[in-house]
Amino acid sequence: NTLKAVQNLQEENVKLKKELEKTLQEKAGNLKSELVEKIEEINGINFIGTSINMDANTIKNLAFELANKVDNLFFINGATIDGTALLTVYISKNLTQEQELNAGAIVRELGKLIQGGGGGQAFFATAGGKNPAGIQQAILKSKEIIS
Repeated sequence: NTLKAVQNLQEENVKLKKELEKTLQEKAGNLKSELVEKIEEINGINFIGTSINMDANTIKNLAFELANKVDNLFFINGATIDGTALLTVYISKNLTQEQELNAGAIVRELGKLIQGGGGGQAFFATAGGKNPAGIQQAILKSKEIIS
């Protein structure tokens, strides 16, 4: 019965997606602990600069979870996904006010280094580009910006 076979495939697909999501969440949880250990303090700002190749949504969730755990956070991640570069910047809301840091403005500046562009809010922004080779430079430049 073709219909039954298709239904079975659909059910299996849903089950596999849930398992994958759970695995990604566990991986992100482990990553969170590792990243907290790598915090560099720069002028009272807890800086985390990483290159984790995960999809944009997973990185966004990771950034927000880190923000719940770490005060005065400046988080930047550079990922290479299918040959393109993706920068994600998260800045604790208090820093956007006290230090006048703006993730949208910073990501637009850093986007030039990956031959792309982006934007977002003062506390969270992303940029995409076609030059993954510029990711490390972008992370270093973000450090300069807050130094």
